Amino acid sequence: MRTTRAVRLLIVMGLLLGTVSCANEVTGTARPDPVRAPLALSDDGFGIVAGFDDAPAQIEIFTEPQCTHCHDLQQQFGDQIAYYLAVGGVQVTYRPLTFLDEEGQGYSAAVVNAMFAAAEPAGDATTSAVDFQHFVEELWAQQDPGGPAFSGDELRTIARTAGLPEPVADNVARAQEVVDIDALEQNNFELLYSADSANVGTPTVVDLDTGEKVDISDGDWLDQLVAS
Repeated sequence: MRTTRAVRLLIVMGLLLGTVSCANEVTGTARPDPVRAPLALSDDGFGIVAGFDDAPAQIEIFTEPQCTHCHDLQQQFGDQIAYYLAVGGVQVTYRPLTFLDEEGQGYSAAVVNAMFAAAEPAGDATTSAVDFQHFVEELWAQQDPGGPAFSGDELRTIARTAGLPEPVADNVARAQEVVDIDALEQNNFELLYSADSANVGTPTVVDLDTGEKVDISDGDWLDQLVAS
C-alpha cells in the first residue's frame, strides 16, 4: 500500500533538516515511496505529468529541446527534481514546445515526440516518473541546438541509459508520431503566454497551486515549494 502524503512529507522534511541547500546536489539518502511515482498525460494530452497527485508541490515546466537555458535547468536541478519525485514531494507537468525548429518539424519536434513515446506503455512495460525525469535530463545533456535530430539508435541508447524499460525504449527509437506537434505547440504556447505575457520564454516554471511563475534564479526554489 502506498504511503500517505503526510508520511512522505515527513520523510522529505526530515532529510531537508540535515541538508545544506544547493542548486544541483541533495545530500542524505532518499527513501522513495514503496510504489513507483506514476507517469501519465495531462487532461489536454499535451503535457506529461510525473509524480503523485497528492504531492505538496505541483509545478509545470515549459521547456524547449534546443533552449540552452533549459539545458542549464536540467543540469542544475534535474537530480533534485528526480529526488522529490521519488519521495512524493513534487508533481511535475512537462509542457514542451518546438518554436526553435527553423523549418517545419525538426530537432525539437523529434525530441518532444520521443518524450511522449516514453510516456506511453509498451505492453506491460511502463516508465516511472523518476526514470522519465532521468530521460529528460539525458536528452538535454546531449542537446545539440541546430544540429540533426537524434537517430533511432541514439534515442534508444538515451532511453536505456535513463532506465526506461527496453520495450518502451524500442518505441522511442521507432520515432512514430505519437503527438500532434502543431496542436501541442499552439496549446502549450498559449499556456506559456498566459503565465507571463511580458516575458515569454523557456524555461518557465509555474506553481500550479498559486498560478504564479517561479523565480528559478533562486537556488532554493524547489526546496521552498516542497517545504511550503
